[in-house]
Amino acid sequence: MAVREMDCLSEACPVPLLRAMKELKTMKPGDILILHSDHSCVGISVQEWASKNQYQVEVIEVEDGEWEIYIEKPKQE
Repeated sequence: MAVREMDCLSEACPVPLLRAMKELKTMKPGDILILHSDHSCVGISVQEWASKNQYQVEVIEVEDGEWEIYIEKPKQE
């Protein structure tokens, strides 16, 4: 399992989700992508997309107004 991080600070929706989707295509099943964001809409849009596409997502507010969004690529797509 590999972990990659993506800096999406100052990027508004839908840019972080589009970047994440592109990055996840290059990753292996079980790998985790961590998005760093300072826009709350990013976590919401990623969660909506993930539930439709069977990705597991966890959104953690690490500081006031800053989030880490963990996206795990499904073992089977």
